[in-house]
Amino acid sequence: MKRTRLAQCLLPLLGLTLAAPCPAQSIDSWTQGDYGGVGLLQTPTARMAPAGEFSLDINRTQPYTRYGISVQPFSWLEGTLRYTNISNRRYGPESLSGDQSYKDKAVDVKLRLWRESRWWPALAIGARDVGGTSLFSGEYVVASKRFGAFDVSMGLGWGYIGARGDIHNPFGWIDDRFNTRPVPTSDVTHAGEVNAKHFFRGPVALFGGVEYQTPWAPLRLKLEYDGNNYQHEPKDNNQKQDSPFNLGLVYRLNDNVDFSVGVERGNTALLGFTLHANFGHASPAPKLLDPPPELAPGQPSTTPPDKADWAAISQRLHDNAGYAVSQVSRRGRELYVTGEQERFYYPAEGVGRASRILDHALGPGIDWFTLVDTNEGLPVVQTSVHREPFKQLLRHDKSLTDFRRSVQRNAPATEAAPSREVLYSAPLKKYQGGVSLALQKNIGGPDAFVLYRLNANYDAEYHFTRHLWLSTTAQFDLVDNYDKFTYDAPSNLPRVRTHVREYLTTSRLNLPNLQLNYARRLAPDWYGMIYGGLLESMYGGAGGEVLYRPFGLPWAVSANVNWVRQRGFSQHFGFRDYHVVTGHVTAYIKTGVQDVLATVSAGRYLAGDWGGTLNLSRVFDNGVRMGVWATFTNVSRKQFGEGSFDKGFYISIPFDLMMARSTRMTANLVWQPLIRDGGAMLARRYDLYGLTSGRDPRLFDKNFELITQ
Repeated sequence: MKRTRLAQCLLPLLGLTLAAPCPAQSIDSWTQGDYGGVGLLQTPTARMAPAGEFSLDINRTQPYTRYGISVQPFSWLEGTLRYTNISNRRYGPESLSGDQSYKDKAVDVKLRLWRESRWWPALAIGARDVGGTSLFSGEYVVASKRFGAFDVSMGLGWGYIGARGDIHNPFGWIDDRFNTRPVPTSDVTHAGEVNAKHFFRGPVALFGGVEYQTPWAPLRLKLEYDGNNYQHEPKDNNQKQDSPFNLGLVYRLNDNVDFSVGVERGNTALLGFTLHANFGHASPAPKLLDPPPELAPGQPSTTPPDKADWAAISQRLHDNAGYAVSQVSRRGRELYVTGEQERFYYPAEGVGRASRILDHALGPGIDWFTLVDTNEGLPVVQTSVHREPFKQLLRHDKSLTDFRRSVQRNAPATEAAPSREVLYSAPLKKYQGGVSLALQKNIGGPDAFVLYRLNANYDAEYHFTRHLWLSTTAQFDLVDNYDKFTYDAPSNLPRVRTHVREYLTTSRLNLPNLQLNYARRLAPDWYGMIYGGLLESMYGGAGGEVLYRPFGLPWAVSANVNWVRQRGFSQHFGFRDYHVVTGHVTAYIKTGVQDVLATVSAGRYLAGDWGGTLNLSRVFDNGVRMGVWATFTNVSRKQFGEGSFDKGFYISIPFDLMMARSTRMTANLVWQPLIRDGGAMLARRYDLYGLTSGRDPRLFDKNFELITQ
């Protein structure tokens, strides 16, 4: 079974397409190819989209329909996930898949070796369909050079890209084995494997073409020479080719939507659609539904801090600055406001709004405003704003750069602060909850290409104290097509995840989570947490975690251990017999290389296997994250089954980028090609590194200008 969650990510992508005018398209802009990823039609180029780009492509050339998602985590690296629907071949036996057509999944990678210069072309190397059945696998080296409005590309292709095979493989001079390419197989037991034994083997073909930017900005023309002759198609599905030349045009409707039409193989129509946006460099949408920040009062306040109406001020801090205040205290000429930020994703914006409110509410006697940010009762970071320089900034008497030097961010003082005078302690808000809709999708399985379920969720928290709370999620299935969901993947391990069908289809009303949590800061840089209950949809039990996260340093270490038992399929209060002790030690390392965070975990997984997980993610200035992970354990490839090892990629996008109202919610796309039992982690609702994410200065520093919003 293949699994992905797309709905939350498509919403911000669609939001960025609305009402965008047709651009004055630059010669340096790029377009997508038939396979997803920057290219001509059937062939790739050495061009890359800007870092942070995300694209969704649908292209149809009989008998193939290709659905692709491309991401550009770096300016030199492109990755594409693609499903190919082969309309004239069946997925499998009618008893399993009915009349569903065959689906093939693939992952492509392209790496730019160097940029174009005055005399030298850009050069890239890449591979299509690097894992799995490799039905459309191929490798290439390609160069691209721009001449005015013409962008010319030429390359050598192996495998499917070079199936014409009119050139002897140059690597054959090194080893005769390069002259022969293993035949692709449709055996799904190899799906998910990286087939390096195919790379750059077999005959080679020349390919290339030109892309022309017409005088009319929205229109581009493409002409290419295809390296494939379509006489070696997968599944004995050879196609007639009247010409090796393909011709197409791309019409750019606006900054985010492209339409493509053309003729390929000299006899087959092409229709294509691309929806794309640059999430990595997107700015927050105008916040038309936010309350405006407080303006300077007509007359300065003369109210001393100990005479202020702190209940009323706390309400203003909540309504206008997003802070749920828990305490207000004072030490000398410094005022401390402790609370949890509930609205603003970018911390500088909440700090700036809160500083305005405090400045308006208080008379002389306070020189510094310190906002102590907490999360579930954990003190995370404190930000101190020098009052007079802040007022100078708002009057435009001080530059943002100069003002930044007067703002301090530090680890919060210990919870017991006897030197402070407590001015106000807010009553504990015990209960909060809300309803939301969630769409689950399972794509590319043998039962149906898309299995879906629309859920109504109710999420709630009840706080007994600021450190002890009960969290829960109730879920009701509104509509689905899971009546088609009949396939259970084979397994050679305890079925710790491959009972997913039973968990999704047994009951319409589920309780995925109901757990009691207790979290405290143990020391200035140490945090601890214990929890117990129904921890996720498949497991209940108890566990704990400790985190050491030294303030101002680019690394942290955590350890967690859990005793869990498998839940009943109805996701109510019943349990099955299987139980296990699982846990991991995890290191979080900011590499300093292009904003990459490396997360390395080692420990015991749900099936009792031991091993490690490597998670690499690139974080952009606006909070967008693109990452990949891979897990290797002491389970052999044969035991693991289809896929060989657990892996996937994900994108996290702040909803704040496209909403008219500030929000801390994020949209998440997670693609896991196969759900198997090896390398399976417990899906904990809370982790201490996430709860203390405010210690990372990136969002504050890179979006510091929002302090004036």
